[in-house]
Amino acid sequence: MISANNVTLRIGKKALFEDVNIKFTEGNCYGLIGANGSGKSTFLKILSGNLETTQGDIVTTPGQRLSFLEQDHFKYDEYPVLDVVIMGNVRLFQIMKEKEEIYAKEDFTDEDGIRASELEGEFAEMDGWESESNAASLLNGLGISSTLHHALMNTLTGSEKVKVLLAKALFGNPDILLLDEPTNHLDLDAIAWLEEFLINFENTVIVVSHDRYFLNKVCTHTADIDYGKIQLYSGNYDFWYESSQLMVKQMKDANKKKEEKIKELQDFITRFSANASKSKQATSRKKALDKIELDDIRPSSRKYPYIDFRPDREIGNEILTVEGISKTISGEKVLNNVSFTLNRDDKAAFVGGNELAKTTLFRILTGELEPDEGSYKWGITTTQAYFPKDSTEEFDNDYTITDWLTGYSPVKDVTYVRGFLGRMLFPGEDGIKKVKILSGGEKVRCLLSKMMISGANVLVLDEPTNHLDMESITALNNGLVKFPGVLLFASHDHQIVQTTANRIIEILPDGSLIDKITTYDEYLENDELARKRFVYTAETEDDED
Repeated sequence: MISANNVTLRIGKKALFEDVNIKFTEGNCYGLIGANGSGKSTFLKILSGNLETTQGDIVTTPGQRLSFLEQDHFKYDEYPVLDVVIMGNVRLFQIMKEKEEIYAKEDFTDEDGIRASELEGEFAEMDGWESESNAASLLNGLGISSTLHHALMNTLTGSEKVKVLLAKALFGNPDILLLDEPTNHLDLDAIAWLEEFLINFENTVIVVSHDRYFLNKVCTHTADIDYGKIQLYSGNYDFWYESSQLMVKQMKDANKKKEEKIKELQDFITRFSANASKSKQATSRKKALDKIELDDIRPSSRKYPYIDFRPDREIGNEILTVEGISKTISGEKVLNNVSFTLNRDDKAAFVGGNELAKTTLFRILTGELEPDEGSYKWGITTTQAYFPKDSTEEFDNDYTITDWLTGYSPVKDVTYVRGFLGRMLFPGEDGIKKVKILSGGEKVRCLLSKMMISGANVLVLDEPTNHLDMESITALNNGLVKFPGVLLFASHDHQIVQTTANRIIEILPDGSLIDKITTYDEYLENDELARKRFVYTAETEDDED
């Protein structure tokens, strides 16, 4: 068990947390959620003891061991991989090293023998003889080949180092496990393995993640940070989202009924307070009026954009025909005789580990690139809007946000354009910000505004969730599900693909296609080889928005 008691953290004059009281108990996995800047990672650091509070304290059950996923990928560069994992249990690693030093002595004394005996006893109690095999099992589960187990950390790639640090955090069955964005850089197999590990983990887990699918799979509870307080909910992320939205709606409905009752009482008092025969009733109603209190509905610090793609024109039956498209980039054939036809009800997710192939296909279909071979044809009723993976050129100018979006708007009216910007969290004076200085998340919201204002009935999106916070991802997910037109999209967000796509098109390493009418989960379940081919390389960024 670990708890925060009256915890306050001030940074300058600002209180990031104030009088927080929360208890995390054994056997539960807690998803720690909140808007960007709310302090999720900071709170984990407080729980881990890496950051001092302004007041209050953190209490853990005596004798329990806490493990924290580290983010410094270079800290252990001079250590062998297996040693780094075993370092997850600091005391066990210390015993191992002290034993090695004692046994390496040439002048082994009686005192050394006594000390070695003590260490051996403690080592056995900590299951030390199984430590290397347990560490190797974790590494293998996360996809680190046994050939790398004795290599130095500085010989590993960045994604491999992330997996080793994750294995280090998981090692030795810690009593309390703190994980900050553990799925970043993990492939699908590693994520699935981690999900299963945490589902079966019997101690306390507290995890921060932007991956809603992951949170839904592993979390038994949700701890929501809002306005410096933390509210605990039973259930996973989806349960929290539905229940929090329902709670606000119920409070608003209750207030509406109270407001109607207040008006009814006020009208009666106004009409009859001067009437002698009704004065007693008026007085009674005045007392009843004084007792009615409206619920204080404090707005959340979260900001959800309103994403709603509305086609200006109904789409016909002929959508897109692709015939024999091939394309070579820098000597690599990324598309190889690609052919398919899209229908009017298709929402097609393009998946697979070859990021360049997906981007190249989208650029060809939107007219940015010419194929080496083959052709494509859009139906005459279609209009397309494109979200590019790389939008650098789009924002390399001196336009304000309002002027930039007006350039794409069919209606050249500032009020009309500002309406779209307001929905995307650019209210009032934000419209005069220069587009070249926008953050990654703000640029994404601008591009989505451009797609909405276009009125297109075909949307082509290449990794639209990169740089977005969870609130914007949720809003985008809802918008894509509701969209009545045709979708072609690539995304590393499992939940968006699963809830939106009715067709999965995988681009294989040789540039050819597998094309199936199915959901994403069914595709993965029925094609185990697909899991081996996919690589999860996207990094959902906790942007500064």
